Amino acid sequence: MKSYRKELWFDIPTRRAFINITPQVRECLRESGVHEGMILVNAMHITASVFINDDESGLHHDYEKWLEELAPHEPLSRYMHNNTGEDNGDAHLKRQIMGREVVVAVSEGKLDFGPWEQIFYGEFDGRRRKRALVKIIGD
Repeated sequence: MKSYRKELWFDIPTRRAFINITPQVRECLRESGVHEGMILVNAMHITASVFINDDESGLHHDYEKWLEELAPHEPLSRYMHNNTGEDNGDAHLKRQIMGREVVVAVSEGKLDFGPWEQIFYGEFDGRRRKRALVKIIGD
């Protein structure tokens, strides 16, 4: 069995963003040489997420609006976490909603996706360098 590990790094200038990382994950799969197995992709920061969905701008807008309704950034006093000097209490909650990681089957050397599925890195407290882990195991 083969094992592969790579970190994908992001420099996101805004507080929030959704980035389609499917091409980078496919490149990792190619580099790994795995034809049958599993891929784990997880955010390595507690204010970021990795999730699977459609790459459609209207949906991304809906996510942004929905997440802001569920966990608005302001007022900052809304979150006890912000009493530590941080201003990202909302980002922790948004990450919890969107999830930490995804696992994708690898079949015949390809991501075994359903129609329209893509992998996204969701950033909820950007403006600094962050990363996601890609771990692939299989034959």
